[in-house]
Amino acid sequence: MVVPMVQFTMEWLQDPLSLVIVVTVAFLLLQIRRSSPATAPLPPGPKPLPIIGNMQMMDQLTHRGLAALAKEYGGLIHLKLGRLHAFAVSTPEFAREVLQAQDGAFSNRPATIAIAYLTYDRADMAFAHYGAFWRQMRKLCVVKLFSRRRAETWLAVRDESAALVRAVARHGENGGERVAVNLGELIFSLTKNVIFRAAFGTRGDDERQDEFIGILQEFSKLFGAFNIGDFIPWLRWMDTNGINRRLVAARAALDGFIDKIIDEHIERGKNPDDADADMVDDMLAFLAEVKPNAGKVAAGAGDDDLQNTLQLTRDNIKAIIMDVMFGGTETVASAIEWAMAEMMHSPGDLRRLQNELAAVVGLDRNVDERDLENLPFLKCVVKETLRLHPPIPLLLHETASDCLLAGGRYSVPKGSRVMINVWAIGRDRSAWKDADVFRPSRFVAGEGEAEGIDFKGGCFEFLPFGSGRRSCPGMALGLYALELAVARLAHGFDWSLPDGMKPSELDMSDVFGLTAPRAVRLSAVATPRLTCSFE
Repeated sequence: MVVPMVQFTMEWLQDPLSLVIVVTVAFLLLQIRRSSPATAPLPPGPKPLPIIGNMQMMDQLTHRGLAALAKEYGGLIHLKLGRLHAFAVSTPEFAREVLQAQDGAFSNRPATIAIAYLTYDRADMAFAHYGAFWRQMRKLCVVKLFSRRRAETWLAVRDESAALVRAVARHGENGGERVAVNLGELIFSLTKNVIFRAAFGTRGDDERQDEFIGILQEFSKLFGAFNIGDFIPWLRWMDTNGINRRLVAARAALDGFIDKIIDEHIERGKNPDDADADMVDDMLAFLAEVKPNAGKVAAGAGDDDLQNTLQLTRDNIKAIIMDVMFGGTETVASAIEWAMAEMMHSPGDLRRLQNELAAVVGLDRNVDERDLENLPFLKCVVKETLRLHPPIPLLLHETASDCLLAGGRYSVPKGSRVMINVWAIGRDRSAWKDADVFRPSRFVAGEGEAEGIDFKGGCFEFLPFGSGRRSCPGMALGLYALELAVARLAHGFDWSLPDGMKPSELDMSDVFGLTAPRAVRLSAVATPRLTCSFE
């Protein structure tokens, strides 16, 4: 049987037309193979070891560590972490390709075992895969939760920033002498109170707030904890750090805390359109047990009618609240603290902002919301702070399909983790003059070389809030809190460093986590400069 088949094939190939067909098909197959993501080489990077790959370098996978690797290997780096492919993007050019040119392929978020469990199997918006459900969840956040129409949330920012100024004035005086205040701690209290009020409609008593902050802190530790099962699945059973037990306890604590709040909100039955409605009230309008006739979201559902297309579970509500708490507390607090620290490190910029505030606002009152649009140098200070200290230094994405980068030169397999190093991009020397220097004047119209650059996602050398589908939905609220707090602190007080410390001696180091906050809380002496009372 084999011999006749071979003889037939040889005779068929002797025909010129048949030979042309065979050669053409072979050539096309070869071209397809060459252009396939599976056959294109991976980007350069440190040589991996067997089985563990580059896992011995885990402590270098920070914003600073990856920036150092980029200097050696380039703006697109490949690392193998056990079975996981990981890629670090550190230049505006590659960021544009990932976040704009191929946004659809990179629109998923990676989730570790801990994150998947603590978000109720991606029941939130931050870690849900891109699709119809995610689009509806994002619209809920933009239209309902972070909307300017939610007056109570924006009122909370105004109230709590005023409370921050009063606290600085109160804590900064001791027997008629001005003493240093722990400004970092006071700023964190501001953002914590704002988000607690926005989510639950009240500051809550100290005991309830402490309980919830404890839950947040445990979640944060578990999100960043090393788990061998994330990288080598067949070793997942080795729970050497007791992570699995802690995960169960942490989620049970969140269930107990927020289920009680949900039940209280259901019992009071507040209309989401009420002026004092909070985020839980907004989300309860879509809860199945409260609104059983709400239709489930389906692929292709119109985005113009959330009420008819979105149905939430309790797990969705709890997971979204955690998104809001993580996304709105530490990130905003870190940005405010960094802005004040950078200006104390660069006193000339602080004086320039204070002169602008005195000219626009006067010294007989504090800053109001209506003043913000008339303070261009304040906005430059905020931009420069976000360039040097983005709220989240590494943006995490996951590939939804095999794809090619750099004009087809490099392959990125499906399911890979992609880290956009926003911190490194903001300090790229090819994009920024004096890249490591705090210089707000670079953004001043008619004065600076970067005056036309903004942070809305279209300028890929400046991405503090991300870009594309997964950009930050709470950007407007975060900016409002940042601008108002910095303006009120700079206008309300003259600032000096404690114990005769010189500006050049101020510790400006950071630590890596969900954000990159100051390694040491900022303490400073605040001397009131207004003629009016802070009360």
